[in-house]
Amino acid sequence: MPARPCARARPRIPSRARSFPSRDLILPGLLLLGAGVLIASRANTPPVGNARVPEPAKPVDLIRYLGRWYEIARYDISFERGCEGVTAEYALRPDGLIRVVNTCRVGQPDGRARSAEARAKVVEGSGNARLKVSFFGPFFVGDYWVLDHADDYSWSIVGEPRGRYLWLLCRDATPPDAVRDMLVARAGALGYDTSMLRMTRQRPG
Repeated sequence: MPARPCARARPRIPSRARSFPSRDLILPGLLLLGAGVLIASRANTPPVGNARVPEPAKPVDLIRYLGRWYEIARYDISFERGCEGVTAEYALRPDGLIRVVNTCRVGQPDGRARSAEARAKVVEGSGNARLKVSFFGPFFVGDYWVLDHADDYSWSIVGEPRGRYLWLLCRDATPPDAVRDMLVARAGALGYDTSMLRMTRQRPG
């Protein structure tokens, strides 16, 4: 059998050059990375439960609105995932803004407490029913709309203009079933898909 000719020696490429991707690979890689980020961001975007959020139904007396509210139900969202025993505390700050402290109990109504503090300011001309909220830094970007409330401020329905968030709040941790049913019905009358509501477990107050 004739001897097999030797394969032509391949030129040696410095290891630094071998590890650097070619220009033909960079652009597709960046496009794939961008697509992945876009898909991930869309996956974390809450669904719309109300395509036409109405304006708040009535003005809000801030002094009467202050204090503790118990979350009765909500549209479930990533930053409240697994939260029970949720409360929101509102108080006036010396600078005229509103101090907001949201507290979640992890996993169960008496679970470990986790809190987040924010500042809120009233949107001019809204009758105190629309607020802008800031959890980080000087920018007020979050929308907080008091869509409706009881005349005696015993309950409140809170949303925002995109229809992705909804909270049903009450002064009592465990209101009667009739009050819960009324809040759900009122949210439905405001145009919200009430099948998306998640009821929040609370310890008896």
